[in-house]
Amino acid sequence: MCADEFAEGAVCMEQNAQKKGNPAALLPIAVFLVLYLGFGILFEYVLKIEMGFYKVQAIVVFLVALLVAVVQNRRLDFQGKVQVMAKGMADENVLTMCLIFLVAGAFSGAVSAAGGADSTVNLFLTFLPGKFAVGGLFLIACFISLSMGSSTTTIAALAPFAVGISEATGFSIALCLGAAVSGAMFGDNLSMISDTTIAAVRTQGCEMKDKFKMNFWIVLPAAVLTLVLLVIVTPSGDPSIEVGEYNLFKVIPYLVVLAGALIGFNVFAVLIAGTVLSLIVGVATGAFPWTDMFTVMYDGIYGMYDITVISIIVACIGALVNEGGGIEAIIRFVRSKMRTKKGAQIGISALVAGVDIATANNTIAIVMTGPIARDISREFGIDPRRTASLLDIFASVVQGILPYGAQLLYAVGGAAAAGYVVSSLQILPYLFYPFLMGISALVFILFVPERRRKSGEDEAGPAGPPAE
Repeated sequence: MCADEFAEGAVCMEQNAQKKGNPAALLPIAVFLVLYLGFGILFEYVLKIEMGFYKVQAIVVFLVALLVAVVQNRRLDFQGKVQVMAKGMADENVLTMCLIFLVAGAFSGAVSAAGGADSTVNLFLTFLPGKFAVGGLFLIACFISLSMGSSTTTIAALAPFAVGISEATGFSIALCLGAAVSGAMFGDNLSMISDTTIAAVRTQGCEMKDKFKMNFWIVLPAAVLTLVLLVIVTPSGDPSIEVGEYNLFKVIPYLVVLAGALIGFNVFAVLIAGTVLSLIVGVATGAFPWTDMFTVMYDGIYGMYDITVISIIVACIGALVNEGGGIEAIIRFVRSKMRTKKGAQIGISALVAGVDIATANNTIAIVMTGPIARDISREFGIDPRRTASLLDIFASVVQGILPYGAQLLYAVGGAAAAGYVVSSLQILPYLFYPFLMGISALVFILFVPERRRKSGEDEAGPAGPPAE
């Protein structure tokens, strides 16, 4: 996160301050959630339609929500609303996400056609029993995301791997993807090079290492319990299922992608390198003729089309919601409910969570609410490390479970690129870590008091878990 981005966040805060809060501007988000969840539950559980959730196409529901957003805010004419949506679509994060979708699709199509995904999964399962495969996937995702500080890149790299584990073991695709997303959110929240961590500490004026240490002690119970739950819910496996053979040559492209992710190379460079290697391996091993190299990449890219369009539509809705005063309404409502020190901490958590629901971007949510959170912290005497941790944690909690958030869209897109249709709502029950992270943070707020500062300590105080 650069200084310019924080300056833009400050400008955005000034613009919001000039707006009147308008709860009605949040209607498009409510419409989407009601229609998507409502019809999904109706089809799946009330009408007992097989694969009922698949009949609720998210892209159509998002278009309905976008229509609601366009109809609102009569202060702007249609051309003005188009300009607002264009600015939302032109956001650097949105453009980057869409391009990653396409490049990740090309890699997924190439590596699958070359047999690299199957060989990598079989190699993994050879050394790790099936019962612990999903838990191992969670740990790998934790390690990669912690090393590179990006949940979306981690999911983009691991989604084909998660699908491969599901195919090889017969475990639910939703379970495997849920483990990958959970691990990705672990590192996104904690990594010192994560944009959310940088945004949190910059807005609160504390040291990154101090925030990391406090944050770590808050989320550690959630991570441990998630690992235990994943092992418990993972089926013992069918004894008749045998791990297939693997070809180390076919594993190379995937190892390159994982190693590049761990080292922290640019995600585009990593995925492009993996795609090129997959094409070379596929042709060299006879998996497909060289004349099919464009076709195998296209097959993967094609599966990403819906997700790419959804990302653009979500950006349009978010821009209109913000322009209409929806985010300002959230900020003012939460701010008005704070009375005590614990209430202020819960309010800060609710504030960043609410803005994240409206923007579907945890970094933007932190940048927008950070200055307000800092003022609240000073008013109630809350340790900046504590505030920075809560901002980062609850932005990650919401971002990790949003059906229309980038993380679940990446997971769904990864499955689609491999030829599987999985909805965000199917993955939701297996997102143990984001839910447990939120519970752990609430316990921290309610039952773990701040330790008193000693004379001579700086504003952030010493690092480490708080005590009486």
